[in-house]
Amino acid sequence: MICVIGLSDLFMICLIDLFVFSYIRLSKKTIMDTVKWGIIGAGDVCEKKSGPAFYKTAHSELIAVMRRDEEKAKDYALRHNVPKYYTDVERLIHDPDVNAIYVATPPDSHAEYAIKALKAGKPVYVEKPMAMSYLECMQMIKASEISGQKLFVAYYRRALPYFRKIKELLDRQLIGTPLTVDVKYFRTPSANDLDPEKQTWRVQRATAGEGYFYDMAPHTLDILAFLLGEITEAKGCAQNLGHYYEVKDTISAVWQFESGAIGTGQWCFVTSEKSEWDYVVITGTKGEIRFNTFAFNPIKLITPDYLDAIVARPPECIQQPLIQTIVDELRGVGQCPSTGITGARTSRVMDMILGE
Repeated sequence: MICVIGLSDLFMICLIDLFVFSYIRLSKKTIMDTVKWGIIGAGDVCEKKSGPAFYKTAHSELIAVMRRDEEKAKDYALRHNVPKYYTDVERLIHDPDVNAIYVATPPDSHAEYAIKALKAGKPVYVEKPMAMSYLECMQMIKASEISGQKLFVAYYRRALPYFRKIKELLDRQLIGTPLTVDVKYFRTPSANDLDPEKQTWRVQRATAGEGYFYDMAPHTLDILAFLLGEITEAKGCAQNLGHYYEVKDTISAVWQFESGAIGTGQWCFVTSEKSEWDYVVITGTKGEIRFNTFAFNPIKLITPDYLDAIVARPPECIQQPLIQTIVDELRGVGQCPSTGITGARTSRVMDMILGE
């Protein structure tokens, strides 16, 4: 027996398949009343920048932490009143009382742990940079899509009042159409940088990628994409001029935004103290905005009609505004501005600058 299917029938079959697939995907997503966090890697970043926000934010609780060192895990749990602590990643991920995971380990394990948590059916908030490469980021996004679980990245400047104010000034077109961006971040090496026996994982390529550039530069590149739109092209030069560690310490780059505006940047981590810089200048057809990525000095708006210095200080727990947006989105009452998609784009830009 031969069954003939017309185009209208085929369309209906495809429509039904799409509906079923969408239903399955949506059924995996649960709107939470309270987000109950588990932290993988409760190290320094969790002491003040992020950790306290998980129990200070409304509708959010910190249920468990994990570190390989049991004494450190226990100490963190006691000091922050966390009910549970683990030394095994799998036990934390599969804890039934935990319904969201924060990955706060060095970058070399971001993809591995995030993918495990997503496959376990839990949304993930991962530290920056999102992963060791754009390819790893895409693997994380794929896991998010397959699992139906949300993926967020700790580019917390997107939610800070300081940078929200800059975006407001740009959106009001007070400097006209943005034309160029100039970035300079120069820093002197620390005492640990100068001592091979004391150097941190941040300057070990296998653990953290290209050193301080991977650690610091993505904050600037990501917030510029938030302010001015996606960066579509980038290239650069990178050298190790200080010879204190194996990774590159001096990087120069040029990039283009989807709008056509052009950016240039220099990062150097081996300058003298007198040569330290932290500035960003956005120049438009009617003026310019000057600000910092890290120092949070007053924002300077310079136009024929304005000469203003705007103060917008960061909160004590600097990641809390972004974590609030994550909690809101998981509760179905808001939207987080820093997702796996935006985080991956920033990693792509870094890969392009370094020629990866």
